[in-house]
Amino acid sequence: MTYWRAAGLNYIQYSNIAARTLRRALKTEFRADAEKREESFIRITPWKDGKPINQKD
Repeated sequence: MTYWRAAGLNYIQYSNIAARTLRRALKTEFRADAEKREESFIRITPWKDGKPINQKD
């Protein structure tokens, strides 16, 4: 059994922790670029009657 599974983590949690640890270990000139890649943006579109609801309404 892998260590991350024995610790009660799933693979996504394990890989997020590993990536965060690696970014923190980088030199400062490389850290800013790596932290920019960590951000993510999502847009949620509500649907009603099979059609997307316009967010501006």
